Amino acid sequence: MEISLVGEPGVNQFGSESYRPRSRKTWALLSYLVLSERPPSRSRLSSLLFGEAADPLRALRWSLSELRRLLGPDAELSGDPVVMVLPSDVVVDVRLITSGRWQEAIALRGLGGELLEGFEVLGSPEFESWLLAQRRHIAGSTEDVFREAALALLGRGESDKALPLAVSLVGMNPYVENHQALLIRAYLMSGDAVAAERQLQACTELFVKELGSPPGLTVRAAFLSHPETAPRGTDVAAVHAIIEAGAAAMAAGAPEAGVVSLRSGVAVADSLAGPHLRASSRLALAAALVHAVRGEDEEGAVVLHETIEIAQEAEDDDLEARARVELGYIDMLAARYDRSEKWLALDMLHTSDPGILARSHSYLGCVQSDRADYKPARETLNAAVEYSRLAGDRRQEAYAASLLGRLDFLLGDLDSATRTLNESIELGQSDAWLAFLPWPQALLGEVHIERGDHHSASRILEQAFARACQIGDPCWEGMSGRGLALLAEARGDTKQAFAVLDDAADRCSRLSDTYIWAEAYILDTQCSLGLLHGHEQTMDWTSKLYDLVTRTGMRELQVKAMIHRTKGGGENEHRAAGNLAEDISNPRLLAMTAKS
Repeated sequence: MEISLVGEPGVNQFGSESYRPRSRKTWALLSYLVLSERPPSRSRLSSLLFGEAADPLRALRWSLSELRRLLGPDAELSGDPVVMVLPSDVVVDVRLITSGRWQEAIALRGLGGELLEGFEVLGSPEFESWLLAQRRHIAGSTEDVFREAALALLGRGESDKALPLAVSLVGMNPYVENHQALLIRAYLMSGDAVAAERQLQACTELFVKELGSPPGLTVRAAFLSHPETAPRGTDVAAVHAIIEAGAAAMAAGAPEAGVVSLRSGVAVADSLAGPHLRASSRLALAAALVHAVRGEDEEGAVVLHETIEIAQEAEDDDLEARARVELGYIDMLAARYDRSEKWLALDMLHTSDPGILARSHSYLGCVQSDRADYKPARETLNAAVEYSRLAGDRRQEAYAASLLGRLDFLLGDLDSATRTLNESIELGQSDAWLAFLPWPQALLGEVHIERGDHHSASRILEQAFARACQIGDPCWEGMSGRGLALLAEARGDTKQAFAVLDDAADRCSRLSDTYIWAEAYILDTQCSLGLLHGHEQTMDWTSKLYDLVTRTGMRELQVKAMIHRTKGGGENEHRAAGNLAEDISNPRLLAMTAKS
C-alpha cells in the first residue's frame, strides 16, 4: 500500500486506486495521525477537527471508521489516545520525505507538491495553523531531499543526474546561497564552465537586486573550486606526509594553505588507486573544509559523499562512520534535522570506536535539544560525555557538557546549568581550546543574567564576545552579542539592547554555514523585546522566526513564535501553541503559554 499525502491525497494498493473517503476531514485526520509526535487524545482530535459539529466525538468516531475502511484490516487504529499502527510494507510519502533514503524519496510522484494540496478551510483555525506549519516543514524537507540526492550523485561522479536536481533546488528557493553553490559546482563537475559562470552572474544579479548585496563566500568558492593535479614521483608515504602538512597548517591558523595541501593529498591518493588511502585523504580534506574554513560546508559534503562510496568499496566501516557523522554535523548546523538524524542513527554507524560514537552522540543530542526533545537529548548527551571520556577526548567532552548545560538552562535548572557550563569551560581551557570557549561562556552569561548577577554576566559575556571576534566565528559572536543585549535590557538601556541585537543577528547570519538554531534564538529575543517595547520591526521579526522554525522543526521556538504572532495582533494561535507546548517537557514553556 502507498499512502500519498503530498499533492492530491490518495491511497493505492496493488497498483489500483483504493476506497475514497467521503470527507476531507478523513484525510486531515490521517495526516495528523501520521505526523504527530505522539498519539493524540480523542478529545484533542475531536476539538481540532470537529469542534463545529453538534457531537464532536461522534463525528470523530465516524471519521475513524472511514479511515479504517481506507487503510484496510491490517492497519491498527484504536484507543484513547488514538494509536495508529500501519503494516511494515506500507509506504507513506511524508515519512520518506522527512526520514527516508533519498533514493526512495526522489522517486515519489508527488514530491515537490504541498501537503494536502487544495485543502484550505476545514472549519478549524487550530488545524489550519497546524497544517500551515507542517506544509512549511514538508517544503523544507523536500529541499533537503533534492540537496542530498544531488550531493550524493556528485559524490558518485554522476553529475549528469545531479544537475537537474540542482536546477530544481535553485528553482524552489533561489535565495539560499548553498543551493546556488551546489548548482555552480554541478555545472563545473559536468564540464560546463560556461554555464557555471552564467549561473554565478545570474545569482549575483538576483542577490544584488532583491537582497541588496552580492552572494557570499560559498558561491564564489564553488566557482573557484577545481581538482588538484598529483605531483610526479609520489607514494603512500608522500600522501601521509602531505596530509600531515595540511593538518599542521590548519592547526597553525593557515586554513587556505592547509586545504591546498590536503587537496593535493587527495590527488596523490587517487593516482595510487588504493581505496583506503583515497577515502582517508578525502575525510581529512572534508574535515578541514567543514570545521576550519568558513563557507565551505557544501564542498565538504560532496567530498564526504565521495568518501562513503570509496569506504564502502574498501569495506572500512570506521571511515564510513566518520564520514556519516560529519554529514550529520553539517545537517545539524543547517537545521536539516531529519536528514541529520538519519546520518547519525546508530544502526547505520557500524563502529565501536568511542571517539566516533562520542561525536555522533554529541551531534544527535544537539539535534534532539534543538527540536525540544529534551528527555532523549539528555540521555544521548550523557552517553556522549561517557564516550568522550573513554576516547580520552577532552574537547569532545567539553562540547557535550556545553550542550547539557544549555539543556539545563532552557529547562530552568540554573544551578545545574551553572555547574555543567563551568565544567565545560574548564575542560576547554585545560585543552587550550580557545575557539570553543565563547559558546559555553555566552550561555553561562545568560544564566548570570537570570540570577540577577549583572557583574558576572558582564565580565564573562564581554570576554566571550572579544574571543569570538578574534577568531571570527559568526555563531559565537551572535550568541555572546545576544547575551550582551539582554544585559543592556536588564540594566534599563533598551536602545542599546536593540542595537546590539541587530548587530548580533547580522553577525550570526553573515555566512551560509552558520548554526541556524542560534540565528532563531536571537530572532526570538528580538521578537520578545520588540513586543515589550512596541518596536516597528516586530512583526517582520515574528514572521521571519515563524517561517524559520516551522520549516526546520524547532518546536519550542515554534511555540514562542506562535505566542509572538498572537500578541502582535496576528492570528490567534494561543490554543495551538498550548497544545504544542504540552508535547514538550519544559515547565518554563508551559508557564509561558499559561501567562499568554
